[in-house]
Amino acid sequence: MKLYGLLVVFLIICVAPKALETSHPKPSCHYPPSQWCRSLEIAIQCKVQKQCMEVSATRPQQAVPPVSVTLYYESLCPACRIFITQQLFPTWTMLQDIMAVTLVPYGNAMEVPTANSPFTCQHGEPECTGNMIEACIIHLTGHSTAFHIIYCMESSSDVLNASKPCLQLYAPSVSWSSVDSCVKGSLGRQLMHANAIMTRALYPAHTHVPWVTFNGEYTDENEDRAMSSLFRLVCELYKGVKPPACTGALVQLDRSFC
Repeated sequence: MKLYGLLVVFLIICVAPKALETSHPKPSCHYPPSQWCRSLEIAIQCKVQKQCMEVSATRPQQAVPPVSVTLYYESLCPACRIFITQQLFPTWTMLQDIMAVTLVPYGNAMEVPTANSPFTCQHGEPECTGNMIEACIIHLTGHSTAFHIIYCMESSSDVLNASKPCLQLYAPSVSWSSVDSCVKGSLGRQLMHANAIMTRALYPAHTHVPWVTFNGEYTDENEDRAMSSLFRLVCELYKGVKPPACTGALVQLDRSFC
């Protein structure tokens, strides 16, 4: 379930303090606040289904498709990490009701079968491992949850070593062993091959990473704008009724207090 950018703040204000009334948090909920409304099962487990229903009821129903943003990147590319952590993830957090993000970890890698790996990467073998870990996480958790995990990884000082704790934080129901099996087995290679095909199919062909397309199309102008103000660009590209975050309009919330 998609959320407004203010959802986490809303839930923390209205739900978290009640949880603190006891001496320790309820052991039945192992998900962070950003995930509480991702599914009905999680909402029930975390005892916030009423709040999630209220947030969903106030969300405007739009027939206009969201802005599709696809990022072609590499897990250890410094410029990619900056774009993910400073532009893409913060913008998606606020505008995910009008924005769909697809992550394609591959970038400037090449399919060159060797004794050790079927791929070579711009920043060496660790990057190939990082690309495959993130591809497996996307496959096993879905893009919405995976984005939280990948942001967690890319914003850390050590991307690879952060992968396991970030997975446990945002997708506790997914075992690390399943990710490890994917990375070391044929599934990981298949996922990376699929990413290689997607990357090679780009028109115009990519010349660098991060490489960003909007609604399947690339322009230098849009990418330049995305690097400095992705939030404003997504708001402009959306053809439906602009959400309050785009217009700066005030949102009247229920005046009950906790």
